[in-house]
Amino acid sequence: MPECAPSASVSPKRKVQNVHYVHSKKIGALRRHSFGRPRSQTVALPIADPTAFIRTNTRPQTVPHGPEIALWLADEVTPLWRLTEEELGELGLPPPFWAFAWAGGQALARWLLDHPEEVAGRRVLDFAAGSGLVGIAAMKAGAAHVLCCDIDPFCRAAVALNAEANGVSLAFTDADLLKASPPDVDVICAGDVCYEQPMADRVLSWLAQARMKGTRVLIGDPHRTYFPRDGLEFLAEYRVPTTRELEDLEIKRTSVWALP
Repeated sequence: MPECAPSASVSPKRKVQNVHYVHSKKIGALRRHSFGRPRSQTVALPIADPTAFIRTNTRPQTVPHGPEIALWLADEVTPLWRLTEEELGELGLPPPFWAFAWAGGQALARWLLDHPEEVAGRRVLDFAAGSGLVGIAAMKAGAAHVLCCDIDPFCRAAVALNAEANGVSLAFTDADLLKASPPDVDVICAGDVCYEQPMADRVLSWLAQARMKGTRVLIGDPHRTYFPRDGLEFLAEYRVPTTRELEDLEIKRTSVWALP
């Protein structure tokens, strides 16, 4: 990515930091719409048939770091991005995050599949669910109930299609949960929520409220600039395959943490 290229005069360590910072800023600007942005700025026109749109423009694919799960995923970002804007009748929309398996979500899904005791028999919230990947993993790991939340107008249909593809049942809400107290659940899973500082601060504060109520909070993140590693309980680290269209590396070092 040319815009991420550091100056030749910068030290090797600083080069890596600069690339990571610039990329996080870029993705943050794209993703900040997901929570905290007025809904009227996100949806301009009603979506005639989001399920048909997803079926037409994506295809079932296994998740690289969780092959037990299949999702309706896009092969390329840009063509689907443009089609999404046409479908909603609005320009300048963020990429269709529901059509990709992001690194933090893949890591969380892997953790749940390998450690079903985290969610077995429990009520789980998949926060900023996107495709519903983490929620599906939670159900496969034995969760009693999973609520997926995301305000992207395609996510309800994407989550429903992906739940059906994996033989699980997921509830869904498009409410902006950050505007209220955390819901009464046993576990909250949040993947890829630290792209941009204001959003990261707001989400982490909300998650801290949930933890104070006794909710188990699990976070998956590929070591983004705005992710505060201090004070968290480290659980696992993975090498997660991603796409260079949206990430700076094809394999992202991605970790799972818990709020203590």
